[in-house]
Amino acid sequence: MERKPEIGLTNGSSVAPNDTTLNRPPWVATTLGCFLIFTIVVDILGNLLVIISVYRNKKLRNAGNVFVVSLAVADLVVAFYPYPLVLSSIFNNGWNLGFIHCQVSGFLMGLSVIGSIFNITGIAINRYCYICHSLKYHKLYSDKNSLCYVLLIWLLTVVALVPNFFVGSLQYDPRVYSCTFVQSANSAYTIAVVFFHFILPIMIVTYCYLRIWILVIQVRRRVKPEFRPRLTPHDVRNFVTMFVVFVLFAVCWAPLNFIGLAVAVNPAAVIPMIPEWLFVFSYFMAYFNSCLNAIVYGLLNQNFRREYKRIVVSLCTVTLLFPDSSNDAVERVKPSPLITNNNQVKVDCV
Repeated sequence: MERKPEIGLTNGSSVAPNDTTLNRPPWVATTLGCFLIFTIVVDILGNLLVIISVYRNKKLRNAGNVFVVSLAVADLVVAFYPYPLVLSSIFNNGWNLGFIHCQVSGFLMGLSVIGSIFNITGIAINRYCYICHSLKYHKLYSDKNSLCYVLLIWLLTVVALVPNFFVGSLQYDPRVYSCTFVQSANSAYTIAVVFFHFILPIMIVTYCYLRIWILVIQVRRRVKPEFRPRLTPHDVRNFVTMFVVFVLFAVCWAPLNFIGLAVAVNPAAVIPMIPEWLFVFSYFMAYFNSCLNAIVYGLLNQNFRREYKRIVVSLCTVTLLFPDSSNDAVERVKPSPLITNNNQVKVDCV
């Protein structure tokens, strides 16, 4: 498959579409476009279900799920702006939206992925404190503190993206039809990005979940019976759900990060060795992760699954944004007495 040299959008000017096109069979663009459309639709519907479920269901409104909502927002960011622009590039076989849209799209793409891994790290630390340090949990994760933690996550995410504008690493890559982080722009920065935004968070999350798994095994074997009142079956299922979310994120993003690390170490030798299909596959596999979390919650978490069903059923009614209105309506329809001047007669209200 013939490929033209990599060309980015730099110096505030746009590059003509014919300067950033690839000679590919038509089925490639069609396949990638359909895959991305599916990802966008499931991303939007699924993550909106997550946010509405937490809003409606009191059982889901807790400190831990503040991070779940924040993660859903991170996944929604790409579905509303960067992914549609990628679709436009796929169907136009090149970028024709100009430099500003390219920079904004690349920034929001980075905001989503870094925000996701930071939120996943926040969820792991939250689960670790809840299960392994239960006596201190409610003090550490009050409603106010949890909100502050989420705001801190997003502040760190924005700060982590600022260097991109100084090293010029947000460029259009015709291989993946995206304005994204170019791994070969600055080797030192790429290594720092992979370590601080992927490897280090993965290490922290792995430590937290490993400690939880050890405690779960100890409780099951009655090695530490004093923890049994805290570690309920619901807690274990919730932990397993978030562990699966973490594993899927690591699996989907690992290929692209390892490719980036290899490119940063030795660009001249590694770039020619990476097949184009592998690079494209790693990117779209990473894109696909944004729609998986809501599916995992529905499959593994009973509270989310029930709330999903309730929301779908109530889509045609006015109860979507009023969690308890249906119960109130039932109370209002109860029979009431009708009092006349001469006698009292009980009549059922219609």
